[in-house]
Amino acid sequence: MSRPVTLFSGQWADLPIEKMCQKAKSFGYDGLELCTWGNHMEIDKADQAYCDERKALLKKYELDLYAISTHLVGQCVSDPIDERHQGILPDYIWGDGDPEGVRQRAAEEVIKTAKAAKMLGLDTVIGFTGSPVWHLLYSFPPIPKGMIEKGYEEFAKRWIPILDEFQKLGVKFALEAHPTEIAFDIHSAHLALKALDNHPAFGFNFDPSHFGYQHVDYIRFIYEFADRIFHVHMKDAYWSDVPMGIGVFGGHSEFGDNRRYWNFRSLGRGKVNFENIIRALNDIGYNGPLSVEWEDSGMNREAGATEACHFVKHVDFEPSDVAFDDAMQKKK
Repeated sequence: MSRPVTLFSGQWADLPIEKMCQKAKSFGYDGLELCTWGNHMEIDKADQAYCDERKALLKKYELDLYAISTHLVGQCVSDPIDERHQGILPDYIWGDGDPEGVRQRAAEEVIKTAKAAKMLGLDTVIGFTGSPVWHLLYSFPPIPKGMIEKGYEEFAKRWIPILDEFQKLGVKFALEAHPTEIAFDIHSAHLALKALDNHPAFGFNFDPSHFGYQHVDYIRFIYEFADRIFHVHMKDAYWSDVPMGIGVFGGHSEFGDNRRYWNFRSLGRGKVNFENIIRALNDIGYNGPLSVEWEDSGMNREAGATEACHFVKHVDFEPSDVAFDDAMQKKK
């Protein structure tokens, strides 16, 4: 199949970049999606020489680079800021921890990430946006009329200037629709696009694992946002057929707890229907990478990443270029 299979390095950022390249090659991947934490892609160092060195390193291991990701910094652009964010941010962005200062420095870093992507010869940055209204998810105390709309307006105020810079550079931002983000299902994705006035630089990193356990139709998401699917994460999740002790909100439990209603699982070991995903991606003409984001609390990650690579290459297929019943008709 022509679609490359890549490995997202975010869950491997404890490894130095060269070790990551060695392992990705040994697992069977065609390339990488580099995260911007650890030393995989350091935005504060990313001049042209640095970017050329990163490309040369991947080439040494016969790997291609298709995207870079700014999940952690992007989260802080429009979130209410607290001590959780200090744990995911570089010190130079956290600074003195003043929330507005953190948000502004995070916004500047996301723009620098687009500039780094340009220097790398890429046209897509994956990431999170954060959300001013996620804490209002459950409607109690009752949410005053207009409060959600104001939150989307604040999101747009913070992100439109960033997206304008992306557009100037010819780079797109692909939000991974996800709980805690401004878009986490089909309806909220439409609200986000509307708030941004359908900004051409804004779209989505499709990741079905975040929809399945919410009972969101992830196949419908592909069709509804066909022209906005800029990148795809291949990631699986399992959810229970029966009630559990810990529900869909996670009950303040740790991932992997067997009392949970849902958990992420290695590809092919959860409940996501990847056959239908591939058919839908074929229907919309998506030809970009299929990037494995490997997460499974109960499985060795090297064995899992190897298995996941083979799984994706097996499940992917090209669309037909003929109608199967054409051969049954008389030639005119």
